[in-house]
Amino acid sequence: MRSPLLDLPGAVPADAPDSDVAAHYGDLFAEQRALVKGEAVVDRSNREVIRVTGADRLKWLNDLTSQKLDTLKQGEWTQTLDLDLQGRVLHHLTLTDDGESVLAHVEPGTGQSLIDYLDRMRFMLRVEVSRADDLAVLSTATEDFLVPRAELPDHLGKPLAGLWAYEALRIEAHHPRLGFETDHKTIPHEVGWVGGAVHLSKGCYRGQETVARVHNLGHPPRRLVFLHLDGSVDTLPEHGAPVIFESQEVGVVGSAARHHELGPIALAVIKRTVPVDATLLAGGVAAAQEVVVPPDAGRNVAIDPSLRRRIR
Repeated sequence: MRSPLLDLPGAVPADAPDSDVAAHYGDLFAEQRALVKGEAVVDRSNREVIRVTGADRLKWLNDLTSQKLDTLKQGEWTQTLDLDLQGRVLHHLTLTDDGESVLAHVEPGTGQSLIDYLDRMRFMLRVEVSRADDLAVLSTATEDFLVPRAELPDHLGKPLAGLWAYEALRIEAHHPRLGFETDHKTIPHEVGWVGGAVHLSKGCYRGQETVARVHNLGHPPRRLVFLHLDGSVDTLPEHGAPVIFESQEVGVVGSAARHHELGPIALAVIKRTVPVDATLLAGGVAAAQEVVVPPDAGRNVAIDPSLRRRIR
């Protein structure tokens, strides 16, 4: 649903799948700085919200997805993944429980397929799953909150930052986004979702065998990297652009942005075997990499928690 905040003077729609919200409102870097200072919110109302009600909701979701949810406290936010039998990521949920229902927001266009799967798994449990189109997602640099969609126009006179500002901070914080840093083969270890969205000592769930095997043996096939791009180039590499090392394609660019302090930056997913100190070409742009997911991520290689410091 198109956001009413796109009617603000200077609002420029973002690219798909985010075209229903604003990329910016006329001053990208000022919006980033305001977001960092906690002085602005981001309209993410294109996110789809799902409501799960019923007494069994937390235990049921705990059994189906990767995060430990049966002890989730009221008002606490967390993340979880829906995996297939091979441990590949199908859906990424950011959710909270308000005491009466679990409210989860997911990527645009992915809500109905998640609802269809959850509906098939209800059996005799006391749960109901539905769309929550009456709610919209707004975000700061550190948290999400849900507001009645009908109240979005109330924010027309308040400080806003566009999605480009939010994405720049997300990339800086090394957080992957489903459909950008993931594809149909992605497993959680490759993009650093173990810990934040995957609990390693909870009960069984679909795809757990792959998670456990990679955790115990290490060596995920690919790894997420953060890229400092050559600032002398006017353009940013596009999503899906090849990453080249020694004339060979070794991965693809996920997301790229212009950061108000760091300049042009990106996230990419590359082969595990690429040297961690190698200079790369990302969509034809020279790029120095920072390790996000170590080549041997698993039981004996922890990911620095400071790399998960800002955006959900």
